[in-house]
Amino acid sequence: MGVEFDRVHKTFGHVRAVSDLTLEVREGEFLVLVGPSGCGKTTALRMVAGLEEPTSGDIRIDGRSVLGVEPRDRDIAMVFQSYALYPHMSVYDNLAFGMRQRKTPKAEIDQRIREVAEMLEIGHLLSRRPRELSGGQRQRVALGRAIARRPRVFLMDEPLSNLDAQLRLRTRAELSDLHRRLGTTLIYVTHDQVEAMTMGTRIAVMKDGVLQQVDTPQHIYDRPANTFVASFIGSPAMNLLRGDLVPGPGGARFAAAAIDIPVARPPLGSLPAPAVLGIRPEAFHRWPQAAPAPIAGPVVLVEPHGPDLYVTVDAAGQQVTARLDPAVDVRPGEVLGLVPAGDAFHWFDAETGRRLDAEPVPAELIRA
Repeated sequence: MGVEFDRVHKTFGHVRAVSDLTLEVREGEFLVLVGPSGCGKTTALRMVAGLEEPTSGDIRIDGRSVLGVEPRDRDIAMVFQSYALYPHMSVYDNLAFGMRQRKTPKAEIDQRIREVAEMLEIGHLLSRRPRELSGGQRQRVALGRAIARRPRVFLMDEPLSNLDAQLRLRTRAELSDLHRRLGTTLIYVTHDQVEAMTMGTRIAVMKDGVLQQVDTPQHIYDRPANTFVASFIGSPAMNLLRGDLVPGPGGARFAAAAIDIPVARPPLGSLPAPAVLGIRPEAFHRWPQAAPAPIAGPVVLVEPHGPDLYVTVDAAGQQVTARLDPAVDVRPGEVLGLVPAGDAFHWFDAETGRRLDAEPVPAELIRA
C-alpha cells in the first residue's frame, strides 16, 4: 500500500522538525529517507507509525487518512535501531508477540514463524533469549517480528547502525533481497548515504526538516538539485569550487586563485558571478604537461583505498579531492596539477545553491 505526506508540518514548541513535507511513497517501493542527524527523517517516520501526530497536513495510507488512528490499527510494522526485543521472552515468543496481540490463530502464528525463521536463518535460535544472541542475530529477530505480522507498510529506523561494518554490508544485501521477495512498501531511515544509494529504489534527501530532492539514487548522484545534495550524496563528496565565469578563447573560463578551467559550454548561456562549480573526485586526471595546470596546489592528504587513490590538493584555500590511479606516485607536500573532464561539470547558483544547467531539475522534485 502507498503512503502519502500531504503538506505535513511538525513542530515541537518553537523547533521546526518537519516543514511542508509533500511526498508520495509508491506501493511496493523501497524509499529511503536520508539526511544528517536532526533533519526530520525519523520524525516523518514516527508520524506514519502514529507515534507522533502532525502539527498540520495529512498522512494517508492506501489513500485513507490515518490522522487520529491508533498505531495498532494502522497495519504497519516498525523496526527500531535498538531492536526493542522483550528480554524475558524467547525468540519464538518475540516473533509471535504482535500476532498474538492481534488474535491470530495459533496454528497460523506457528506457520508464519517457521517461514520467517527459515527465510532469515534463525530457526536454531527460536528457544534462546535476546541476551544469548549477537547483535546481528538480534537484528534478524527484530526484522522477523515485523515480517511475520505481514503488515501493509514496513518502517525501519536506522536498523543497521548497531552492526559492525562487515555485518552491515551483508544485512544490506539481505534486506534488499527480502524487499524484492515480499514486495511490501518499505520506508527506511538512515543518515548513511551509502545505505541510501545501495538499497533504495528511490531516495528522499532531507535537511533541516525540508525535503531537498527525491529521485532514483543514480539520478540524484548524476544531477543533484542543489549544493547540499551534491555534497551529501557521494563518498568522497563532490568538490564545490567557488570562482568567476569569465570570457575566454573558445567559450569561457572558470577562474579563482590556483584554478583556471576552460569551459566550452557555459550553463544556460551565462552564469552569475561568483559561481559554484561542482566536480566529482572521479572526474579528475593528473595534469601531464609542463604548462600551468587547470587546478594546482600542494598535496595535503593521500588516502590509499586499494583500487583507488584519493588525493586532496589545497588550491589556494579550496580543498580539491581527486580519485587517481593507485600507481600514481604522489606524496604530501609536493605540488600536483589536476585536470577535470569537460563533461563532468555541475553548476550551482552561488547565492541559493540551486542547480543551474540547460535542463533544470523538475520543480516537483525539489522543495525550496
